[in-house]
Amino acid sequence: MHSSWSPPHDYRNRPVAVLGAGVLGRRIGCIWASAGYDVHLRDPSPEQLTSGIAYIHDQVSSYASKTGCIPGKAHGFTNLEEAVESAWLIVEAVPEKLPLKIATFADLSALAPNDSILASNSSSYKTSEMLDRVPDAVKPRILNMHYYMPPQCMTVELMTDGFTHEAIFPFMVERCREGATSPYVARKQSTGFIFNRLWAAVKREVLTILSEGVSVPEEIDAMWEEMFIRGRTLPCRMMDNVGLDTVAFIEQHYIHERGLSSERTVDYLTTNYLEKGRLGAKCALGGLYPLSSAASNSGSDPTTHDRHLLVLDVGLASSTAASSISTPVGQILSLAADGTDSKVLVADQLLPDGIAVDATTNRIFWTNMGVPGRQDGAVYSSALDGSDIQTVLEPGTINTPKQLTLDQTARKLYFSDREGCAVYRCNLDGSGLETLVSRQRGNQGKGVTDVRDWCVGIAVSTRFNRFYWTQKGAPKSGKGRIFSAAIHAPPGIVGEDDDEELCILSGLPEPIDLEIDEEKGDLYWTDRGELPLGNALYRVSLDAKGRPVGKPEILARGLHEAIGVSLDRKSGDIFLTDLGGGVYRCDREGNRKEILYQEGGRAFTGIVCV
Repeated sequence: MHSSWSPPHDYRNRPVAVLGAGVLGRRIGCIWASAGYDVHLRDPSPEQLTSGIAYIHDQVSSYASKTGCIPGKAHGFTNLEEAVESAWLIVEAVPEKLPLKIATFADLSALAPNDSILASNSSSYKTSEMLDRVPDAVKPRILNMHYYMPPQCMTVELMTDGFTHEAIFPFMVERCREGATSPYVARKQSTGFIFNRLWAAVKREVLTILSEGVSVPEEIDAMWEEMFIRGRTLPCRMMDNVGLDTVAFIEQHYIHERGLSSERTVDYLTTNYLEKGRLGAKCALGGLYPLSSAASNSGSDPTTHDRHLLVLDVGLASSTAASSISTPVGQILSLAADGTDSKVLVADQLLPDGIAVDATTNRIFWTNMGVPGRQDGAVYSSALDGSDIQTVLEPGTINTPKQLTLDQTARKLYFSDREGCAVYRCNLDGSGLETLVSRQRGNQGKGVTDVRDWCVGIAVSTRFNRFYWTQKGAPKSGKGRIFSAAIHAPPGIVGEDDDEELCILSGLPEPIDLEIDEEKGDLYWTDRGELPLGNALYRVSLDAKGRPVGKPEILARGLHEAIGVSLDRKSGDIFLTDLGGGVYRCDREGNRKEILYQEGGRAFTGIVCV
């Protein structure tokens, strides 16, 4: 749609400009300052500007406690040209008057750097309505970026102006997370953002209830708290649980009574769901969600004909590996979700260990450990059928890469490096490789590492804005640990003094692979340690900050050198692998554990359900 786009030049060393020092403008400035950026706050009123700068100075340390960054400096400007002169991002938070916003973007088109990103905080107007005096060449750099009320609500929604270059969105998602905000991207232009529209409907119906005398404010708020806050009821999940046919029937009654249009409610449900047999949680085909997780929770066996497993055979149990560990005999296998229909997709891999699938491009990504100690690990990708194999990170770039996962929103790969004692992140094409964590204790380049510092498992949570990794410790030592850090405040080189802050669980037998259930806020992992506490599947609940609550619990036992774990978010099943050549399935509580596939001469590591 647009020509290629690159991030603003040297953006990390350039300021963020915020136009408007009012209630939201100063808070937006505080967010970006807490992420380590200098902020240029501009307001034509000297009094408003002084008050806004004072707010940032007073509050930025509190904001920065969530980012882990050293705050940037805030400077005040009354002159627009001076405020935006070197900015990489300019956010307008001027009063909600369309002529003023049109004039502001016209001025920015002339005054802002030609690589800067221009954003509007407006919730009332689409940015496409502000482009009357903006040249076509500037329109791909403009978007809506709407904040609610930081620091109480750290949500930010991003939306196109109809011309915005698509590459800006993953870039801005990453930048927003630096300020500990939770970014959401609207799929298309809309009058009102996602939550604005949701709240507008709730507000409208609440006022209707009150005007008709059906209830009173205290009762409405009490029911909301009981159902949606304490009960954690989710609107789309609730419709699936009620049944979409029932939802349509109830909505049809309102349509007749109130003289409403059925086009975007009943007609939409009928065409896209009901006529296709997708009635919700009571149906094997699912509803708004593709498959019913309720089927798994109720004890029935959900239909999984359209799901399959990708499993890595590391190759260590083959007869060829017995004679030479450096022979590439590892494979990627495809299995139906019930363990049948096995076939080899990719062969001749050198000790494959971690695997993930990008749902956007339908490509498989996996790590090859290479021969431990030789610094010959690599990362590859292929199409879902195993064709079109591409090198993401060439052998020699990293040491012994283990579990791999994707941040689908930011379009990043994360993986742990065992003997490298590190956690890495890179783009899906392998560019932008970053060392997020280094545990080498001053032995870099000497080929000497401490087994206590070997990094193995990795999981990323956009909900908590954190990533998690395991350090398994020596085999069967009972000194395994799980660590966590903010996505956009990675610790870099970590010494023993940092362990207390970063370590969230310790004294574990031998934790290996990690998986996180963001919906329920649970962290799962496999443990390869000694019985009775090892060779098991573990779980711990996480609090609102993504830290463990209570003690870990064992959900399933009886694995044989447990390695891989994959949570199927559609069915609620958990899939496990072990070096004994077994693939297993259980539910989220560890119940109904069963062997799906077992084959002598195989040793399974990574697994993913697609």
